Amino acid sequence: MSIAIACHNELFGTAGQLTPHDLTEIAAQGYKSVINNRPDYEEGPEQAPHANIQAEALKLGLNYAFLPVISGAITLEQVQEMARLLQILPTPILAFCRSGARSTNLYQMAVNLNQERG
Repeated sequence: MSIAIACHNELFGTAGQLTPHDLTEIAAQGYKSVINNRPDYEEGPEQAPHANIQAEALKLGLNYAFLPVISGAITLEQVQEMARLLQILPTPILAFCRSGARSTNLYQMAVNLNQERG
């Protein structure tokens, strides 16, 4: 089964919720880093906790960052951290949340912030 990824450019993409199992495909597609923007158990106990996703990512040689954001309540600090991650993590980077929308919004805000900083 193929994961639906919105490729924003050659360095960054977003996706909906990933499981630890999905990371093999993510690595095979050439991604070097994964950013998890979804709070643990937002969907209930069926949602894989970030520690399980992180363990599998690291096992596969992927870089991993956990930056949970609440839909509709992204803070300046979260945008600043996303901007920092975009600058330091190896590319290409895949960020995910429930549907990909939160990660996309956070990415766009972080890109704008990095552009403002020059």
